[in-house]
Amino acid sequence: MAKRKIVQYGDDTLRRVCRPVDTINKNVLTLLDDMAETMRANDGVGLAAPQVGILRRIAVIEVEPGELIELINPKIVAMAGEQEGSEGCLSLPGQFGMVKRPKYVTVRATDRHGKEFEMNGTDLLARAFCHEIEHLDGKLFIDSAEYMLEDDD
Repeated sequence: MAKRKIVQYGDDTLRRVCRPVDTINKNVLTLLDDMAETMRANDGVGLAAPQVGILRRIAVIEVEPGELIELINPKIVAMAGEQEGSEGCLSLPGQFGMVKRPKYVTVRATDRHGKEFEMNGTDLLARAFCHEIEHLDGKLFIDSAEYMLEDDD
């Protein structure tokens, strides 16, 4: 595993739509491992492949320590309710905005072994699913933020 450099806001990579993963091979598995290490090293709760310069539909999420969720070709298949909260992004350090998201989300994806699965998320996990999947479509949280928050530092 290796930490990768996080692509910063302003880089065109963050605005591009990612291609699906057709084959889960050694490169995909290495990318998943590297993304998890990179996310953890930067105190994130999620990271999408374009944030490390790879235009593939891959994301990792870890809202609870030790409970890593790996998503290959994820899709939101159901959502309900509404929540509003502060969001930030490893590609936009120090920036936070208030974003409305669904309170409940169901995601369908493939795992590292090629098995399709569905997972439900509520609250922070639902927010993370939406945030990371938007990255795969070239969207950033600032596109949906009702307003940006001042940094308290």
